[in-house]
Amino acid sequence: MNIDLKGIIPPMITPLTTEGELDNEGLERLIEHMISGGVHGIFLLGTNGEAPSLTYGLRKELISKACKLINHRVPVLVGITDTSFQGSIEIAEHAKRSGADVVVIAPPYYFPISENEMIDYLDALVPELPLPFMLYNMPSCTKMQISLKIVRRAKELGALGIKDSSGDLEYLYSLIDAFRDSPRFSIIVGTESFLSDTVIHGGHGAVAGGANFLPNLFVDLYNASLENNTGVMDVLNQKVKYVYDTIYSVGKYESRVTKGIKCALSIMDICGDSMALPLRKFGAEEREKIKSYLENLELLPA
Repeated sequence: MNIDLKGIIPPMITPLTTEGELDNEGLERLIEHMISGGVHGIFLLGTNGEAPSLTYGLRKELISKACKLINHRVPVLVGITDTSFQGSIEIAEHAKRSGADVVVIAPPYYFPISENEMIDYLDALVPELPLPFMLYNMPSCTKMQISLKIVRRAKELGALGIKDSSGDLEYLYSLIDAFRDSPRFSIIVGTESFLSDTVIHGGHGAVAGGANFLPNLFVDLYNASLENNTGVMDVLNQKVKYVYDTIYSVGKYESRVTKGIKCALSIMDICGDSMALPLRKFGAEEREKIKSYLENLELLPA
């Protein structure tokens, strides 16, 4: 299968109702908002998608409905990371049946595992997968920084690339340098502020959470980075920094990023901001702050 993973691939949030069910109307509006903003793919059931907090039934419903709505306009990536080996395969098989293009694998969370155990895990899992796969490095949630040895083994097994959300620019550069002779092995950054550095150094794009509500900003920044247009890059990177300093900085815990994205989308009337337990949406005070930040970004009607 010829899949070129590059550009801006939003890790889509999962729109939920107050009862914890899938918000179907919000899902459609969100998908159209991102695609009309020029994104190059959509990643379902990642960290911003709250995947570990959702039942298998809800995950499957999201995959089916999202794939139908996207209708092959852009590639669909589906996170299958789970504490259960068979659970990962079950979601992967459903993703295949629904028309998804790629599955995304991070180390199984909860139990700390060794480098060799992760390689053994991939050796066992990959032959069972019905779709091409991509690795996902998310050490803050999985207790493991994926080593170059693991990445090389994944590539031998057919991996299309890796998404790095470590926040470690030196590690990211080491990935790009290690696979520079394999241009079709995609190095995608998850830290949005690293987008320009990633592309200029030879990487392929970003899984940018902010592209849920600001797809044009990140698509324009990606294109400017490809062209090494420093003037445009400087202006757009200042906007990305503003998002980090404001919308992503409301709240105390790391979940504030997902909460901030959902809150922004709710204020923009794209979808609701309900969260899956144990997370809770922002209250009135935080919501007012984010509303003022969106007004400064000129994302709300005057």
